[in-house]
Amino acid sequence: MTAYKQVIVVRNDLKMGKGKLAVQVAHAAVSSAEQARKYRKEWFDSWYRENQAKICVKVDGEEELRLLKGKIDEAGIPNSLIQDAGLTQLEPGTTTCLGIGPLPSQVADRYTGELKLL
Repeated sequence: MTAYKQVIVVRNDLKMGKGKLAVQVAHAAVSSAEQARKYRKEWFDSWYRENQAKICVKVDGEEELRLLKGKIDEAGIPNSLIQDAGLTQLEPGTTTCLGIGPLPSQVADRYTGELKLL
């Protein structure tokens, strides 16, 4: 197990196509990593040197995603909530996923360890 990882939490109810899903996850990964680089540089640097481990998990809907974001925010963990521009499959402003960290793996597991893999 790696000491640091990034977690991307995806709304499973949207049933995005594979390409749309890949792009939304990429947005979350980049945006969240940038937040970590800015506010928790030691986490970002360790993760970056450690091969940049990422994991994708799923939630059933927007409410569950926003509840998780609230807990992550309360804990002071860098994150980024992604909303789609609405140019293709989704309505503008649709919340698609949440990027968390990178952060210490054991901290991530406290918040996302029970979620199922995407």
